[in-house]
Amino acid sequence: MITHYTVLKETAKCLMVMRPYQMYACEAIIEHVQASARNGYIWHTTGSGKTLTSFKASQVIMGMAEIDKVIFVVDRRDLDDQTAREFNAFKKDSVDTTNNTRTLVSQLIDTDTKLVLTTIQKLNTAITQENHMAKLAHLQDKRVIFIFDECHRSQFGETHRNIRKFFRNSQLFGFTGTPIFAENVNMTMGIEQTTEMLFDECLHKYVIVDAIRDENVLRFSVEYLGENRTVNPSHNDAILTQPTESKAVLESETRLSQVVDYILDYHDAKTAHREFTALFCVGSVELLIRYYHLFKIKQAERQRQNPHYRPLKIATIFTYAPNEPLDKESASDMLDEEDVVLPEAKGSSSSRDHLDQFILDYNRDFKTNQSAKDSDSFRNYYVDIAERVKNREIDILLVVNMFLTGFDSPPLNTLYVDKNLRYHGLIQAFSRTNRILGDKKKQGNIVPFRNLKQNTDDAIRLFSNKNAKTIVLVQPYNEYLIDYREKLQALLDIAENPAAVDLLYTDEEKEAFVKAYRDVLRLRNIMNTFIEHSDDNLVVPVQMLEDFKSKYLDIYDSVRRNQQSDTTQPSSLTDIDFELSLIHRDDINVGYILRLLGEMRDMPDDKKAERKKQVLDIISGDTRLRSKQGLIQQFIENDLSRLKQDDDIQQIFQTYLDTEKQKAIDEMCERESLKPDVIRRMIEKYLFEGRFPRTEEMSEALIYPPKILQRKKIFEHVNQKLKIFFDTFIDGLEGL
Repeated sequence: MITHYTVLKETAKCLMVMRPYQMYACEAIIEHVQASARNGYIWHTTGSGKTLTSFKASQVIMGMAEIDKVIFVVDRRDLDDQTAREFNAFKKDSVDTTNNTRTLVSQLIDTDTKLVLTTIQKLNTAITQENHMAKLAHLQDKRVIFIFDECHRSQFGETHRNIRKFFRNSQLFGFTGTPIFAENVNMTMGIEQTTEMLFDECLHKYVIVDAIRDENVLRFSVEYLGENRTVNPSHNDAILTQPTESKAVLESETRLSQVVDYILDYHDAKTAHREFTALFCVGSVELLIRYYHLFKIKQAERQRQNPHYRPLKIATIFTYAPNEPLDKESASDMLDEEDVVLPEAKGSSSSRDHLDQFILDYNRDFKTNQSAKDSDSFRNYYVDIAERVKNREIDILLVVNMFLTGFDSPPLNTLYVDKNLRYHGLIQAFSRTNRILGDKKKQGNIVPFRNLKQNTDDAIRLFSNKNAKTIVLVQPYNEYLIDYREKLQALLDIAENPAAVDLLYTDEEKEAFVKAYRDVLRLRNIMNTFIEHSDDNLVVPVQMLEDFKSKYLDIYDSVRRNQQSDTTQPSSLTDIDFELSLIHRDDINVGYILRLLGEMRDMPDDKKAERKKQVLDIISGDTRLRSKQGLIQQFIENDLSRLKQDDDIQQIFQTYLDTEKQKAIDEMCERESLKPDVIRRMIEKYLFEGRFPRTEEMSEALIYPPKILQRKKIFEHVNQKLKIFFDTFIDGLEGL
């Protein structure tokens, strides 16, 4: 296990142990190399760690005496800086990210270099240009194993034939998350080529259903609009998702404008207030250009109307073919992959001019100096965008086809779609969103502005099975709502209100209540993740559900006390799983706390004391609110009693918060000898960008420059003080 199936992850400084399905795939390839001369492929779903599996297989095969060379092949688009660092950590200078083929040829000639990592583009150049072919002639009959990180790339059909022609004793293995079958085959060089035709037999399968069951990837929540939306369809939905294929309708200014409004209205809900990021893929370069301009116009208007509006950071990247019409939508809706190069001819002046202008916007927003003056510059722009998406610096990346295959960014959780997608193109695009990242990321959100329901069902059936839809997709909101109302009615049949729970005397009655409320709680937690959800759909007041929760926890406490008592009689309640994790997932924020406090005005004194205790208990038990406990408790003690009946509690609290925030700034600056104007700029930047101040920015804030030996200690101290300030006065106040 340790010697064969672990990988040292250099960038994270950790030892990675391969999962069982990755081991089985490696073993299948090794056995095939030993027993057969035929090719083979591994079908492992997108997001399951194919690169790690394929690279590890390369390492193991390299140690086999009968093998002369192992060539691990990736696409240059996937070979970002981090991937190159990982590969080079195994063998120094094993990956050359430039377009220079001479390094590859030198590695192939070197008899001491048994494992070679290269891009498919450089490999094709090396075996088709005469000056390189002559140097490599001695390898033509050697036992050479090729392992392709991805079976199906735009150039692979031609490269496959060139490899088989040049390396006469070669054996090819490919990895893919979405194999090409007869049903979803594309034409490559005028020939229909399936995965089986290129790589012979499938040696191991691990499909999307397996990965979801193992919790290695997330499910998809597809938000169907218009005719496919089963709850509260609106007039806007009908415009957003037109069943017609009419270009005039799909690309009308009215429709595009409403799509942009929809995204701006709901993006924060989809991305947990921009904690995650999004892709927006559209059908053509012309559509992309129009959308980009609409986002600029509409966000500027929102800023004029609301000075506190924080605009989304939107970036874009696209390529174009010389003299190709900008409004041409891809002939294939299974994704025509775009390479990270520019055409040699200048192409449409309009598309090039727009791209240059968009890059100028990008440079202004991120203080960079990117360009598209040549292919190397364009690739640098591509790599910079990829890193900023992964670092959550870009809110929405607007694309046609780029980044929809092979791009891995766990913070990306939402895909907006205004293009036709089918089969492997659809699954590949959707799969950009379903990487695991902590408890807060519950699913990959898909928002199609075209009618993709049938295409989605067909793709899931093809790449898993006909019954897989319930596993791969989150149910529509309406189905959860119907189920919730049924479970709520069952709860009310047991106890018509929270007070009635006290009249449940037998263990059987209490057990029925606990199970009924637990069902309601489960469904309410799920419904909270949908943007369609509103408290108006809960049928009963939110406070009533919270009071039911208190009774639920009272029973839990009683059961726990009884379990600790030696004299306790056996009870059926002892075996119940109260699933307290469901309680902790409730959306508790400052806005909710203020609503609870606002209701205290009409309560008698004894109820006020009870509510105050409830609020303080909630705050102390919530990690996001704990840092604000002193702040809120002081508000309760000093300001709440002076509120009049018509006072807006949120406005009063905001005024109180602003006053306390200014006091905290003044005290921090005086105590730590900091410049108030610099600290305020840091706070404004944090509010706008969500980025913690860097070390050099902290240095500017110090009135007295520290000595060299004291710098680290002082910066860490100031860093801690700023974190406390941000935790108390900024983070977690979204509910206001």
